[in-house]
Amino acid sequence: MSFVWFLASRHLRYRRTQSLISLLGVAVGIMVLTTALSLTNGFIKGLVEATLKAVPHIYLQSLNIEENPPPPPHPQVVGQAPVLLTKALLTRRAEVGRSAGADFATLIGLGDGGAAVYPELDLSQLKPGTIVLGSALARSLGAYPGDKLFLVSINQKRIELRVVGSFQTGNYLLDAGFAFTTLQDVRNLMEAPTALSGYQIRLRDPEQAPQVGQALAGWHYFPQTWQSSNRTLIEQLALQKRVIGIVVFLIVVVAALGMASVLVLTVIEKTPDIALLRVMGARASQVAGVFALEGLVLGTLGIGLGNLLGFGLSSYFAWRPVQIPGELYFLTRLPVEIKPSDFAWVSAMSLLVVLLASLLPLWRALRIKPGEVLR
Repeated sequence: MSFVWFLASRHLRYRRTQSLISLLGVAVGIMVLTTALSLTNGFIKGLVEATLKAVPHIYLQSLNIEENPPPPPHPQVVGQAPVLLTKALLTRRAEVGRSAGADFATLIGLGDGGAAVYPELDLSQLKPGTIVLGSALARSLGAYPGDKLFLVSINQKRIELRVVGSFQTGNYLLDAGFAFTTLQDVRNLMEAPTALSGYQIRLRDPEQAPQVGQALAGWHYFPQTWQSSNRTLIEQLALQKRVIGIVVFLIVVVAALGMASVLVLTVIEKTPDIALLRVMGARASQVAGVFALEGLVLGTLGIGLGNLLGFGLSSYFAWRPVQIPGELYFLTRLPVEIKPSDFAWVSAMSLLVVLLASLLPLWRALRIKPGEVLR
């Protein structure tokens, strides 16, 4: 093994430029892949966190509007509130220097405990006769705190509410389509004094929503978790991450094949030297192992350097997030989440590719017949 290592190290030092280029090719591929995965992880996490600001962890939808008993206590529950949901047209009258505004929105009428269900939104000023708008919805209506809005229901009932604030989650779809008011105001708008859609619940651990929802539902409610409500979005994001990983991983494959091609050409160039080594007593496995070891060393160093560069670039983007248009991508900036598991599987898969690529020069070296070359 010392003989194989001696020849491999001498050859790598002799061809420093080619070795460095091969190493950097693998390193750049690893850097791009790990950075892309970190950005994708951050995008998924940021979108989920932004969504959970204005989406309850569990929505217990009432199966009978006449019977709506409060759900039983549960240690995971940190906030719950009765709720009545409806769609309405929001309008604002024209004023001097300001044109009229109109837009549709989903009204969330919260009962007692609503602030605990949405602790990250400022609903402290919400009381009967008031409304809190999503930031994008407020811009669409041209509404500011203190303005009066007219709400029109599907049965043409109209009420007047005063704007007391706005909220911003970072998810443009929620900011543009949701508004909070009180349970009493929504009942007045729908002309249903006792109507109740169900209960909205917030948990200590949002991932426990399916189990807790089944425990609380009983015979009176149908549980809807935030995972089921956003299933399509979550599946699309997971698919997006897989596609990005596969596409970018091809860069590593190309870099490994480039490294293998350089080593194969080296084998061809060094064919006479290899024949002499064989005649002098070197085994075929030793000579072939020299080129395989060169590929393994270059690949391992490239993977290590790529991980360092990927971590550094990901950390830079975490420090200086990329600004993106919220109207198109839901978030106003691209967050970053660095997962050690991503770096681990990228390194493992890249090492496997490097090992497979190293078999090409090894196979070429094994096929050399010293007798035919020297003759």
